[in-house]
Amino acid sequence: MKKLSRRTFLGMTSAAAALAAAASAETGDQRAATPGSLTEGVQPITAQEHAARIAKLQSLMRKRKVAALLVESGSTLEYFTGIRWRRSERTTAALIRSEGEVVVVTPFFEEPSIRETLKISADVRTWNEDESPFDLIASALRERLAAYGALAVEDTTRYFIIDRVGKAAGTGPKIVSGEGLVNTCRMIKSSAELALMQAANDVTFAALSHVHGRIEAGMSGTDIMKMMVEATEALGGSYLFALVLLNEASAYPHGTEKPQAIRNGSVVLIDTGCSVHGYQSDISRSWVFGEPSPRQRDVWDMVKRGQEITLETAKIGIPVGAIDKAVRDYYEGRGWSKDYGLPGTSHRTGHGIGLDGHEPPYLMRADTTPLEPGMCFSDEPGIYIPGEFGIRMEDCWYMTEAGPKLFTPLAKSIDDPI
Repeated sequence: MKKLSRRTFLGMTSAAAALAAAASAETGDQRAATPGSLTEGVQPITAQEHAARIAKLQSLMRKRKVAALLVESGSTLEYFTGIRWRRSERTTAALIRSEGEVVVVTPFFEEPSIRETLKISADVRTWNEDESPFDLIASALRERLAAYGALAVEDTTRYFIIDRVGKAAGTGPKIVSGEGLVNTCRMIKSSAELALMQAANDVTFAALSHVHGRIEAGMSGTDIMKMMVEATEALGGSYLFALVLLNEASAYPHGTEKPQAIRNGSVVLIDTGCSVHGYQSDISRSWVFGEPSPRQRDVWDMVKRGQEITLETAKIGIPVGAIDKAVRDYYEGRGWSKDYGLPGTSHRTGHGIGLDGHEPPYLMRADTTPLEPGMCFSDEPGIYIPGEFGIRMEDCWYMTEAGPKLFTPLAKSIDDPI
């Protein structure tokens, strides 16, 4: 496979480029300072865009002879309605019908809070503690069942809700998966979504830059995580997670409970992300505290090449799983374990990302989803050697008609990982 130049696929925004330059140009006094917010003025998704999402979904439902889509609290409810709400034993859900107004069902005492984030025109129907939300949903559903007989259900909706709505509807609806409907809408990001993801990636990239030069011998993973949280929040992101994997723990993609501390020769692997108005980032960097060994350098360089192969392989229309296969073929050619074995790459090359940190489609061999403009992914083909160390670099990118475009620049080298 022809190796492309960095310029070919490092199409990052000017904001990310400026952050990279600023990180390398920091003075000692600047490194001691707390970073300032990067998200002032960043705009959330508008009510008009939420309404357009509903209209698209309704058109898809009519074509597929679906009466309505049932969605409970979670990222898909937020995607379509703007409602940002937690799950509990008290059901809050939306019935998005193929025609007409969306019906939102929620406890009576929660209605004012629900309306705070509701972005669309909706018929909000409330229930008291001694009443059934499922009767309300079934009633709203029956109004559309005469035209179309199927009820689609968003895939993460809990079984007890599906079961009780079905019983309340009587002989009513045929229940089908809403996965295809939801994915058709959510997998392709709008320019507004991409802007929010860029802001989230800018925050996380800057936070990593801030923390990188402040790590000292004897620090624990918890010490480093605390710095990441503080930097992320100061930069204007909503902190989501930070995995800090040190030494042998870096060979476990999601870590170990065994305590680890920084010492000379430690591999430092940080995997971290934040959200801006709900949209997420996910960036990983690996380096060595002190002088890297030849083996550490070699593995780091192979992972960097794996990231490049991801971007070189990405072409409109190919199955997204072909990207994972291309990276895996390269690694296996360099002597690492076949398939998903160890030592080698035991997880997929990447995942979709947006309102959820992990969402379809996935850069995994079995995923045959055709690659389309607007799809967003992580690029993280790590290599893990149990008992020694692991290396993972991760940057997120999105597909355009002209090819893949990164939100953040790939790491330069094990000596200059940010």
